[in-house]
Amino acid sequence: MGLYKVLLVDDEEDIRVGISRKMDWNGLGFELVGEAENGRDALELAESVQPDVVLTDIKMPFMDGLELCSILTKRLPGSKFVVFSGFDDFEYAKQAVRMNVSEYILKPINAAELSGVLQKLKEQLDAERTERQNQETLRQRYEESLPVLRSLFLSRLLEGRVDRTEELAARYDVDLSGPSLAAALVHIHAPQERRELLSLSVQQLFEENLSLPGCVCRPFLYKETVALLASLHSEVSIYDFITAVGRVCALSERYLGVKLTVGVGTPCATPEELPKSAAGARSALDYRGLVGKGGTIYIGDLEPDAGVRPAFDENDERAVTAAVKLGSAQEVRDVARQLTDKLRASGQSMAQCNLFFLELLTCLLKLTRSAGLELSEVFGSGFTGTVQATDFDSPQALEDWCVERCLRIQELIRRRRTDSAGELVERAKRFINDHYAESDLSVERLCAHLHLSPAYFSTLFKREVGMSFTAYVTVVRMEAAATALRTTEEKTYLIARKCGYDDPNYFSYVFKRHFGVTPTKYRAGA
Repeated sequence: MGLYKVLLVDDEEDIRVGISRKMDWNGLGFELVGEAENGRDALELAESVQPDVVLTDIKMPFMDGLELCSILTKRLPGSKFVVFSGFDDFEYAKQAVRMNVSEYILKPINAAELSGVLQKLKEQLDAERTERQNQETLRQRYEESLPVLRSLFLSRLLEGRVDRTEELAARYDVDLSGPSLAAALVHIHAPQERRELLSLSVQQLFEENLSLPGCVCRPFLYKETVALLASLHSEVSIYDFITAVGRVCALSERYLGVKLTVGVGTPCATPEELPKSAAGARSALDYRGLVGKGGTIYIGDLEPDAGVRPAFDENDERAVTAAVKLGSAQEVRDVARQLTDKLRASGQSMAQCNLFFLELLTCLLKLTRSAGLELSEVFGSGFTGTVQATDFDSPQALEDWCVERCLRIQELIRRRRTDSAGELVERAKRFINDHYAESDLSVERLCAHLHLSPAYFSTLFKREVGMSFTAYVTVVRMEAAATALRTTEEKTYLIARKCGYDDPNYFSYVFKRHFGVTPTKYRAGA
């Protein structure tokens, strides 16, 4: 196992030096990755080094060890904490326990005692690491059983018995992203007792030989036979898929010595419609007595009305909305392409796709309204909403129109969002300038004023300003302090208080870190 990382925090340099030199870190299974002289510096350092163990004094300036442990317990839940104290105080010990501190050591620190504590912590850390590795073993076992679980998922998908489809499809690595999906069922022309044995061979035959660019096909065992679930991408049609399946059927006679007949259902647009495609595949197999043994039978050829007209459903609306509001221009184009691929795969005329188009148009109108945009901004002046699918001579023309409208909505939304973000940041800066002298100024207080969540505001502020809220407040306070030092004769502690620092020593510490000199020397050189 690798070495565990230790962060040492103590305001007395000789103690830090003594501990760092006396301990056999590597021999104990640790490495000292950082030192800090106070709790505030330790917080910043801990974010970068991510220690496994924090050794800290209790009594320190600016932030004591117990407050440090309290904060780091939340930020580094897997870390261990050891506190030092020069006072045999039971109240400190009780607080340390509440802060999830592992050990409490009295000063002066004995190297042998600290070594024993570290050995104990290493045992705990080793046990936790072993537990994580055991979980990894469980994960590996799960991956070994993944083919069986995937087959169960696919079987339930064909029968319409699946909730959380997208989540499970991602978990089992099943591609359902194509603009059209199709189910197919294989009939093995062999005695019943041989079919079960042949099913695995047939599944493997399809896995190794069904190759079609733009098509992802999953063969799986299904009710004593083999089923195929195809995700058809790009310009791949259902007839391209049927041809590829037919080639595998021909190979079966040569490799396995058995005929295969494959019933192919009509393509559908969503996973929820796959049971209809599977039902079509079963119906297609019913015609094998009429068509003959071997090859493929497409239900769309025998029952033309069995096809499903394309529908603009909730998934499509979510995809369009997400692409416009959060995606890139390319993601908008991809979504528009997926929608028109649905139309192409359906084989329907533009007139037959009018309901699909009207639902798409409704989605764009809702987006426009929810963003507070004028219809003329998006659709042009004089727009009356009477656009129909028959106004376009091809799916490509409809796709181009859809892309243009979506990109226009996206541009207008982002323009307003940028203006809004800039105004929010300016309001935040004004609030900071008005309240930097108050020591209790915090991001939570500012966000309550702005009616924003702290998480969103912090991300927005750093993106727009280039520094965090805390760093910006420090800059404002330091500039105000510098001005006061240059232009007034006020005492340093009064300037500190007017700049939001109740502790003049901490003010001096921050000032020197910011300007490189103490407030007194800064004033002398001003």
